[in-house]
Order: sequence, then structure tokens, then C-alpha cells
Amino acid sequence: MLKRWRTTVLSFIGTCRKRTAVRPSDNAIAVVLKQYQVKTFWQNKIGEVLSAYVLSSGRAPGNIMAEAYYEQGDAAIIWVIERWSNEAFYKMNSKSAAAKMVNGLAELGLAELVEIVFLEDLEGISREAPRDDDQPLTIMLLADLKAGTEDRFRSINQEMISAFRKESGLLVFTLSRMVHHKTRFVIYKKFRNLNAFQHHLKDPAVQPVLEFLQTAVKEPPFEKGYHHLIQLAPL
Repeated sequence: MLKRWRTTVLSFIGTCRKRTAVRPSDNAIAVVLKQYQVKTFWQNKIGEVLSAYVLSSGRAPGNIMAEAYYEQGDAAIIWVIERWSNEAFYKMNSKSAAAKMVNGLAELGLAELVEIVFLEDLEGISREAPRDDDQPLTIMLLADLKAGTEDRFRSINQEMISAFRKESGLLVFTLSRMVHHKTRFVIYKKFRNLNAFQHHLKDPAVQPVLEFLQTAVKEPPFEKGYHHLIQLAPL
């Protein structure tokens, strides 16, 4: 599973050392996606430190959202997703004690260098937070499209929005694009529970985008870009 993940994601993200040259403008909402490959011995400790970082970030000035997930079936892969009012708030938070703790342990506990991308949100739906009796399910899709197909992909997603608004079990839907890489997209969906996810897959509105992706991605099948995520923080 890890080898398959590496083939798909490294072509999408590229490896960097804690920073990337691809940055958003100073006034834009800063959306940051980080991926950590953790050594087995360090999984619990890194998980605890990243959880603390997410909780600290969620309380920090300018933060819109901070969440951490591990990959279903591979707890060594941890994702952190952050949204900030602008990049200045993100930079300020990177100097926090919680961020320094993550950076300090990263040198010891990571099997690979931290991978980071900056995203711009294109479309989205966000409803109320999950209820206490919910069992949220989160799906992320990374898609690197063939040149010339990106406008059609965005158009199809715009057409789906109205149908998605009627799905009470779909809590969050976000279509984002990698900054300065117009063919690289991230779709993030959070469902109330497994039943809501299964209902979503049967929705006729979803079929056009699935059919489009069959031929539009650079490295088919597009299903290789799916990531089933289990929330680490906040809980």
C-alpha cells in the first residue's frame, strides 16, 4: 500500500524540506496540506505531538481550521490540513512552541522529509460539526489531470454543488487546487457516517465526475489517488 501511495503522491506533491517555493499571495487564505511518514517506533509520540500542534493551531489567531488524520490501514502516514486567514498567520504559528516541538521530533521520527503543498480553495460546502452520535468518515482524492482538462473538471464540480447541498450526510466538501499548478487538485469530503458515504456514491450527480476522471488523470486509474482518513485530532 505504501509503495502505491508513494508513486501517486510523490508525483503529485514532490518532496521538500519543511517548506516549498510555491506559496500563496499574502492576502489569500492560506491552505496548507502536510504529509508525514513516521517511523514505526515513533508513531505514538509523533501522533501525540501533531495532535497537540493541531489543538494549539486551532486556538491561534487567524486560524480557520486545523485537523490531523492518519491513513486507514497505515498509521505511519499522517496528514495535517490547515486553513489560515492569510499566510502571515501561518508563518506566525510556525514559530509557536507546538510547531517547534513537531520540527524537533521530525528529525528523529520521520522516515522521509516532510512534504508540504499550498492550496487554493475553489468550491466548497461546510455544514455543522458532527453530532456526538456520528461516526465521521473522511475521504481525500488527489488528482493530477491532463493539461487542458482542468476547466471541465472544475465545471463538473460546480454542477454537483447544488445536489451536494441536499445531502444531509455530507458535512464538508472542498475542491482545491495546488497553488501555481493548475492541473493538480484535491477533493476533500467528510461524511456523517458510513451510510452517508454509501448514499453519496449512489447519487447520480457523482457519476459525471467519476466518468471524467477515468480518462482525464495523467496516471490512471484515478482511484490510486484516494485516501481514506481516520481523524487523529481534534477529537
